Amino acid sequence: MELTENSLKDSKSADLKLFFHCIYEYKKGVRHLLLITEKAYFASYIIRRLEEENIDFLIQEASKDTINVFFGAKECIDVVKTFLDKKLNSLTPEQDFMLGIMLGYDSLAQCSRYLGNIVSGGNIKAS
Repeated sequence: MELTENSLKDSKSADLKLFFHCIYEYKKGVRHLLLITEKAYFASYIIRRLEEENIDFLIQEASKDTINVFFGAKECIDVVKTFLDKKLNSLTPEQDFMLGIMLGYDSLAQCSRYLGNIVSGGNIKAS
């Protein structure tokens, strides 16, 4: 069965609710880069929707059942493409810091996280 926005609404599914909200935030200029983790099942729908909206994106397998979807401004996606050839937990402390800042995370918290990562030998800790 092909997923459409109508079929999602008809099923009253909460699936992809965050995805739709993130598109809204991007289009309103609230964020320039977004990252969501979704079920891999929705990949073709997500790709189609982002293409229809003319939004640049990058999809990375997170697990066998989930995907990380980065989307937003072309410049941001181009930067992410320079280092996203590995899993998020394998990023260098500098890459992790840059990604966090680009995603709009609290800059002070990102500074603390970065300092903690370089002191611990560069191993990125899940937060």
